Amino acid sequence: MAVACWSIPAIPRAGPPARGVLLGRAFLTAVRPLAWRCLAAPPRRVRLGGVVVARASAAETPVAGSGEAGVLFSEKFPLRRSRTVEGKAWVRVDAEPDGEGKCKVVIGCDVEGKWVLHWGVSYDGEHGREWDQPPSEIRPPSSVPIKDYAIETPLDILHNSEGRMVHEVQIKIDKGTPIAAINFVLKEEETGAWFQHKGRDFRIPLSESFGGDLLGTQQDIDVRPGALGHLSNLLQKPEGPVPDDKGSRAKRISGFYEEYPILKTVYAQNFITVSVRENNGTNKHTVEFDTDIPGEVIIHWGVCKDNTMTWEIPPEPHPPTTKIFRQKALQTLLQQKDDGTGNSISFLLDAEYSGLIFVVKLDEYTWLRNMENGFDFYIPLTRADIHEPHNAEKQKADDKSSQADGLISDIRNLVVGLSSRRGQRAKNKVLQEDILQEIERLAAEAYSIFRSPTIDTVEESVYIDDSSIVKPACSGTGSGFEILCQGFNWESHKSGKWYVELGSMAKELSSMGFTIVWSPPPTDSVSPEGYMPRDLYNLNSRYGTMEELKEVVKIFHEAGMKVLGDAVLNHRCAQFQNQSGVWNIFGGRLNWDDRAVVADDPHFQGRGNKSSGDNFHAAPNIDHSQEFVRSDLKEWLCWMRKEVGYDGWRLDFVRGFWGGYVKDYLEASEPYFAVGEYWDSLSYTYGEMDYNQDAHRQRIVDWINATNGTAGAFDVTTKGILHSALERSEYWRLSDEKGKPPGVLGWWPSRAVTFIENHDTGSTQGHWRFPFGMELQGYVYILTHPGTPAVFYDHIFSHLQPEIARLISIRRRQKIHCRSKIKILKAEGNLYAAEIDERVTMKIGAGHFEPSGPINWVVAAEGQGYKVWEVAP
Repeated sequence: MAVACWSIPAIPRAGPPARGVLLGRAFLTAVRPLAWRCLAAPPRRVRLGGVVVARASAAETPVAGSGEAGVLFSEKFPLRRSRTVEGKAWVRVDAEPDGEGKCKVVIGCDVEGKWVLHWGVSYDGEHGREWDQPPSEIRPPSSVPIKDYAIETPLDILHNSEGRMVHEVQIKIDKGTPIAAINFVLKEEETGAWFQHKGRDFRIPLSESFGGDLLGTQQDIDVRPGALGHLSNLLQKPEGPVPDDKGSRAKRISGFYEEYPILKTVYAQNFITVSVRENNGTNKHTVEFDTDIPGEVIIHWGVCKDNTMTWEIPPEPHPPTTKIFRQKALQTLLQQKDDGTGNSISFLLDAEYSGLIFVVKLDEYTWLRNMENGFDFYIPLTRADIHEPHNAEKQKADDKSSQADGLISDIRNLVVGLSSRRGQRAKNKVLQEDILQEIERLAAEAYSIFRSPTIDTVEESVYIDDSSIVKPACSGTGSGFEILCQGFNWESHKSGKWYVELGSMAKELSSMGFTIVWSPPPTDSVSPEGYMPRDLYNLNSRYGTMEELKEVVKIFHEAGMKVLGDAVLNHRCAQFQNQSGVWNIFGGRLNWDDRAVVADDPHFQGRGNKSSGDNFHAAPNIDHSQEFVRSDLKEWLCWMRKEVGYDGWRLDFVRGFWGGYVKDYLEASEPYFAVGEYWDSLSYTYGEMDYNQDAHRQRIVDWINATNGTAGAFDVTTKGILHSALERSEYWRLSDEKGKPPGVLGWWPSRAVTFIENHDTGSTQGHWRFPFGMELQGYVYILTHPGTPAVFYDHIFSHLQPEIARLISIRRRQKIHCRSKIKILKAEGNLYAAEIDERVTMKIGAGHFEPSGPINWVVAAEGQGYKVWEVAP
């Protein structure tokens, strides 16, 4: 079965997971067990470094032929792989009237799916971006009104001259129509994704007096990834002279034809079955792999003994078509089955091994892991390892003790190695610094194991969230009553005077109840939006000058609001090339060389240490393990606090470097408020979002943990769950298995910054746009719940503003804060309801709900799909 899904292409992985830790130029065998501990551990349901993995147990593992002698293990694992389908959309305007005196606008595409045209019109004299509903006489059959500004029309399925299936819709219009333009976006209904033009609405001109970004005119097109694909500069220059404004009204509809490429990702569901059998009469096991994936399939694998989790290569003989990969693992090419239905292989393996670990490799950039937990597959090879222990609590304690023993051993080995080199301190200074840094990293992992309790044994909140108890050295969480406003979108830089414009809004934002404004990246940048920083001390950007920046911060302070600076610490664009022509030499006051770039960044040839996080491939990734880098960045942040007046930070792409470094930076700069952008994908099975997103929120919480709680993080988990709950009417998703909110705010609310949209997900990028027409339900949820809510600029200055202001007023009036207590009352198909601090009750969804009990509730806000009550004064 193939499931179609539109998505932003993932950054390709440049190879299999490493087996050890490369420190400087030395490979330390002492830490090899640690590197695979989280990836290769037997999948019991325990927490390793705060991450949930799964253990195959007698109850969980389907064993083929349970009565069959010699069968140790057999399980069929689901796999999901993707391929890209290319197609095109088109717009054609037939200006010559047909027999009925009508001109024709044709919109279509040739990509498989369920396509709908979401459209409206603009009339002569209207130069804004507002839509009106088209008159009834031009609406095609099956059109459905959407509120009072648009309609939706399904595209018909046709076959072109080549016999291919295409989707088209025709709109017939009078030649002398007063309609100046048709505005539309294409929507793929099965996935809810949108296809736009330059991140904006398509606009088809029907009157040459109509201005703006129009199709059928010569113009530059930004090629940016959108929710559905890329737009290329395929527009054709119109033939003939362009009439002036005076004559434009005399000439009406002009014909044209344009095409736009679409890239669609199709996910195919496959499986791989792994079986382990005793080989009678020998001290060996038969291991068999079988998959229905066609083409070349490689198993990247290794073994371990005695549950030590040390990754090993078994001695020869190896299976046929097997290669040794970098002396770290084996890669075995599966053999095509005779019936052509996939690939398989079986081979013998010594019975001395306790486990086999593998991933499936399809090509250099595609590695398939266990879909249940996101980790490598672990296959137990002994009967004792397949069954759960009788004393589960003792086993959990033993697991944690074993992890601790392993970490202590790793640290002790490193310390011994460091001590043995004392006499050569000068000679081996770099290596010794690397070892000290690795000790620090191991200590952080040990801390995370004991800081993160196991969910299965915790009845209340997973994390202690009492401000009187949890007091890190620097707590960038504000007062607890903060309401954050994002003060820009993706296009704000275009005016060149954004700081001036933003300052003019300060009083209005303050009067609405916002306490903090998040301002755009301030530094000199290769990209105009600011997220490709170059000279960090040059604060003249496309948003305005340094003086204008300092002035806008002052204006907000006078209005009683704090200001966050957008700090991009993960990567930095170089200003010079090295001798090989690689851009990795930096200029300005921080004139670093290639030692400041991580060694495993494949594009920029750094001489630093390996990255402590994920690489951002568009710019050199900075090596934060270097003391001179950390010292310079701390000095820069402190300078920004003093010189500009920033009160805190929004930290970009924090997934790219260890949270312990963030702790260092925040303790130095002492922000009032700080929030990190830790963004990765939620869990899906067969294209459907999983109900349990604990693994996803655990990764965010682990990062917060690594900062020692000095920063919060955007609650991406909550945003993703709200998407599925609202657009699919699956409101049951808004309560986890313990009756708590299912996002970060359900575990660590004081560190959860909730949001429904930002400059990446919405604006003109539209990478993950919130379900259309349901934005207020999203704001009802985050503005009544614990956590720190963040509201997007585009929503504040739109028709949503009155209701957003009303919800903020309720939150402030009832003193809802980041640690408020929540009681979920309903979480079912079309209804979610909750009570907060016994002062506010809310409901979202179409289902009926009214609060009951001794409290006297009065309606405070009400609209389409939501209602909020507060305690009567």
